[in-house]
Amino acid sequence: MNHDITEGKWKQLKGKIKEQWADLTDDDINYARANNERFIGVIQERYGLAKDEAEKQLDNLKKSTS
Repeated sequence: MNHDITEGKWKQLKGKIKEQWADLTDDDINYARANNERFIGVIQERYGLAKDEAEKQLDNLKKSTS
């Protein structure tokens, strides 16, 4: 994820991530801010999604906070 995301936008996105993927821990979600590829891997593992589907869902959440 982009480190230029403001703190306010990050909080909005984090809330949406928790709604979308309720089984993720705060540590899992913090990977989203630090390492997008690793976070996509966590989503794939926990929810059995293909990489492209996990990326698409995350991108949709990002767009919804813009």
